[in-house]
Amino acid sequence: MNAWLFDLGNTRLKWSQCRSAGSGPVAALSHGVAGFEKALDLALAELPRADQAWLASVAAPDLAARIGALCHRHGVPCQLARTQAECAGVRIAYAEPDTLGVDRFLSLLAAHERGPGPWLIVSVGTALTIDLLDAGGLHRGGLIAPAPSLMRRSLAEHAARLHETPGTAQRWGRSTEDAIASGTQAAALGMIERSYALACDELHSAPQLLIGGGGAPPLLEHLPLPATRVDDLVLQGLAVYARQA
Repeated sequence: MNAWLFDLGNTRLKWSQCRSAGSGPVAALSHGVAGFEKALDLALAELPRADQAWLASVAAPDLAARIGALCHRHGVPCQLARTQAECAGVRIAYAEPDTLGVDRFLSLLAAHERGPGPWLIVSVGTALTIDLLDAGGLHRGGLIAPAPSLMRRSLAEHAARLHETPGTAQRWGRSTEDAIASGTQAAALGMIERSYALACDELHSAPQLLIGGGGAPPLLEHLPLPATRVDDLVLQGLAVYARQA
């Protein structure tokens, strides 16, 4: 297999190339800045040719369509990855599987590919998502909440005196800015720790914790749980998906 893989998130586009011998390095561009499409066009021109492109997107459909059109311009047909009820040994818990975000679905595939688990998969981007996958490949369900960055933005938008000014997270904030940074970080850490405890109770074993996303590093510094940071889990899962397809 020789394919281009694209992970289109709310803020960035990440991509890599998948070959039968393994995946190549990961590159990324912010898609909310001027000149994004021109920069991507130049980047694609430098990529080795592929037989197929696969795109996993949680962004606006028109942006996904423009990326697909750029792939076609370079002679590589592009298809959208979609959540499936069952794939590569993973079974989705949702009664309507297609309502599960494709990024979460692909992360489940990537985790299962690593080994039998169980796995607790945390992604910290615009949203904070957590999904539990048992040792048999059954997705037990998940949680979604605002990530700390979105919590801070929401406070700034809805409370006149709480501005989105950078603060330092600590045990107890001694300024409003530090209190917001500390509180939003504590909320995210508490959600992860509670999910881990619930998973241990439900499965009668401790899951392996995978955490990724642009907002993961500050949480990892203070997370009192063993965790592995993985920043390209969606692309890894997309490679699994592409091989199945």
